[in-house]
Amino acid sequence: MIQIFTDLAANLPPRVVEQHNIRLLHLTYTVDGVESDPGKPFDAIEFYGAMRRGADVKTSMPSPGDARDAFEPLLQQGDDVICICLSGGISGTYGMLCMVQEELAAEYSDRQLRIIDAKGASLGEGQHAIEAAELRDQGKTVDEICDHVYRQIDRMNQYFVVDHLKYIRKTGRLWGGAALAGQLLQIKPILFGDHEGHIVMRDKVRGKKRAVERLAELYAQKHTDGAEPVGIAQADCPADALHLQHLLRQAGQTGPIHIVGYEPITGSHVGPGTLALFFYADERSKVL
Repeated sequence: MIQIFTDLAANLPPRVVEQHNIRLLHLTYTVDGVESDPGKPFDAIEFYGAMRRGADVKTSMPSPGDARDAFEPLLQQGDDVICICLSGGISGTYGMLCMVQEELAAEYSDRQLRIIDAKGASLGEGQHAIEAAELRDQGKTVDEICDHVYRQIDRMNQYFVVDHLKYIRKTGRLWGGAALAGQLLQIKPILFGDHEGHIVMRDKVRGKKRAVERLAELYAQKHTDGAEPVGIAQADCPADALHLQHLLRQAGQTGPIHIVGYEPITGSHVGPGTLALFFYADERSKVL
């Protein structure tokens, strides 16, 4: 059997994880030094409210031991493993998993363990895991699944608007040290994930309403097939997500639009009020 893994940053709701038989690697976080309880449901209102009040949020990737403990029993029982993980451009998770893969490959040479850098986060990562699981269930091989995922990664466009750059700056995830003047004038930065999975400045517009409209315009300009799935992630701004959904329908999106609340790992880096859009096009976004 082929086992499909992703991590918590893929932003997949529990029902989707269960429906597609996807396994999760757990990333952890602390709020003002208090570690999260994985047994409790995530309270987005409390979490993003704490961030707005200045809480110190820190995240941690899985340890090599945790990753090995997740993969090895499956390899021992004769399964193959494909793990689609958070972008190496913003996290050390991919590099760590590659080291674990090398160790396990030497011990289980008759099995396949593939680690794929999604070059994205949230549904820009999670959608690939869903498609990998669907192909597995259709009887595709490890090579066929991985080839499909790599092609889709090269097509995934990831745009998002943040209320303030301070959260990304604080964690060092903003590539190239882009500056933003006029924050007090309600200038909203439009960011995107580049071909290496780095977070890069794309545009600046005035006001959140215009920023949401700009996301829809980018979809209208670049998408290639309105029947393909689209993802929206929101960090405690559900009304903005619904407005964007409406604009996407007007722009020709006929296929599914999946809306999720940002999970705490990625959400802590982009900050409250962030709205993100994920869709397929002929190629990934490029720096202008």
